[in-house]
Amino acid sequence: MSHSVGQVAGFAGVTVRTLHHYDEIGLLSPSGRSSAGHRRYDDADLDRLQRILFYRELGFPLDEVAVLLDDPATDPREHLRRQHALLTDRIDRLQQMAKAVEHAMEAKKMGINLTPEEKFEVFGDFDPDEHAEEAERRWGGTDAYKESARRTASYTKEDWQRVQAQAEGINRRFADLLASGAPAESEEAMELAEEHRGWINGSYYFCTYEIHTCLGEMYVADERFTEYYEAVRPGLAVYVRDAILANAVRKA
Repeated sequence: MSHSVGQVAGFAGVTVRTLHHYDEIGLLSPSGRSSAGHRRYDDADLDRLQRILFYRELGFPLDEVAVLLDDPATDPREHLRRQHALLTDRIDRLQQMAKAVEHAMEAKKMGINLTPEEKFEVFGDFDPDEHAEEAERRWGGTDAYKESARRTASYTKEDWQRVQAQAEGINRRFADLLASGAPAESEEAMELAEEHRGWINGSYYFCTYEIHTCLGEMYVADERFTEYYEAVRPGLAVYVRDAILANAVRKA
């Protein structure tokens, strides 16, 4: 089966002009032509386009993509292994960024006492202070925000590392419960939701069940939080939200 340039553009979410350009530079030349001379792409062409778009998404320039795809020593399985490694690196970075956003949205100035070197060590090259304005705009008038800002103002590098390690541990156990098939309304999931609330109490501010359920909804509604949880395990954002809600209901 072959496809027209318009059909391929629709499949891949690119423009026809992009496909014409790829053909002109020899990056993706269609395997066939119609009787009228129009480009026709077969399944092998679509596979190559998929690999091109993957590398482009990760920021590779077109000339490097061509080298990667046309290396005679690289078979399709090697491309898959390389893509897996690159995706894993991207996921790790997104997790770091999402964690920093979460902290920044709960405090006015994260790591205010950290040196630039310490901040880099804790958060990588993602600066959570950049999100302080958004956090203040959304929650600056609340008691929880004021308490969080007061408490975190004295946090050291070790304090932030401890807070992050606790959060990662809770999220890993949520992911394990989800993988095991335990319902979000199970005793184990609700107890873990309560532990999550306790982590907020101990790290930032007094987290009521009402506030906790609002946070749970935000984990699903705000794509930054959703992306973080989904990177840990697909479906985890909704699972954590549902466990938080179930725990709040039983405590009501």
